[in-house]
Amino acid sequence: MATPPPGCPAHGIGPGGLRRLYGPEAEDLGAVYEKLRAEHGPVAPVLLHDDVPVWVVLGHAENLHMVRSPSQFCRDTRLWSALQDGTVKPDHPMMPHFAWQPICVHAEGDEHLRLRGAVTGAISTIDHRGIRRYINRATQHLVNQFCEAGGADLVSQFAEHLPMMVMCEILGMPDEYNDRIVQAARDMPKGSETAIASNAYLMDVLMRLTARRRAEPADDFTSHLIGHPARLTDDEVSQHLRIILVAAYEATANLIANVLRVVLTDPRFRAQLKGGQMTVPEAVEQSLWDEPPFSTVLPYVAKHDTELGGEHISKGDALIMGIAPGNVDPRVRPDLSAHMQGNRSHLAFGGGPHECPGQDIGRAIADVG
Repeated sequence: MATPPPGCPAHGIGPGGLRRLYGPEAEDLGAVYEKLRAEHGPVAPVLLHDDVPVWVVLGHAENLHMVRSPSQFCRDTRLWSALQDGTVKPDHPMMPHFAWQPICVHAEGDEHLRLRGAVTGAISTIDHRGIRRYINRATQHLVNQFCEAGGADLVSQFAEHLPMMVMCEILGMPDEYNDRIVQAARDMPKGSETAIASNAYLMDVLMRLTARRRAEPADDFTSHLIGHPARLTDDEVSQHLRIILVAAYEATANLIANVLRVVLTDPRFRAQLKGGQMTVPEAVEQSLWDEPPFSTVLPYVAKHDTELGGEHISKGDALIMGIAPGNVDPRVRPDLSAHMQGNRSHLAFGGGPHECPGQDIGRAIADVG
């Protein structure tokens, strides 16, 4: 890992002078990213929890190059040096993200095509009109619960619940929808002390669903995933259900909350929306630029020594896809106040072989909600 130049402020700085992406200084990650950009350019060395060294990719072009170059960078964490040499401990709070699993996210080549093909095949069976009608009904149900109260916490009472109701319906487990599954899906990606327990709870729910649908197929995503010609094992099915459920839930809950916040607090944005200058889908797309649901995706791993953004990246180094800093790269957006209407070149859904396959469903939930 490269070492930052001398003179970095002591606050939030770890071993070797590397800036930490957690702790007091990281409470405003946007400010941290901009400090890193000023110090290092489009690629910067940082530390995660437990002072695990990684690179964070800040440039828009550099992020796209990384995700679109599978010959140089991959998602197979078994190649990550920090996992191989024990720098990342088994009880690391981010282990549910780090640990290799038999899913398309971590696969390459023919195996990636097999697993990804099963996922996209199952997604293609979703009745989009039917799901939009269900989203409408679920939205009305949630709003009716607080519409006469005179006030509501739109995050905890609406944004955090609507996506889970919809995803449980899509996966074929509407009876599993409750506060506990909402809390577990919200907790697992945070790397909290309870993240591993939350992951175990979700996996138990999804393994039971897989066994049930293997025995009694229905017209739902899980059954179509099981029945795909790729012939996924029960473990592969349940692991894919977990990544789809958590990623779709977390991303869409954040997206709804972000759009609601800007519509309710920014008079100019609201005036454009109400005045017909901006449609609801355009408002959602603007939010995907300004406040993407995930600020980062981790990790990508260098398959061999290479160069990115002027930095030497060693074989086995891990890199974070910096969605939020990439979206505000001054080379792409010199004027951050300008609206990006009609422009979908943001990084919110990733890119390359691992681009989010369910982004249309996420947009539908956010638009209708």
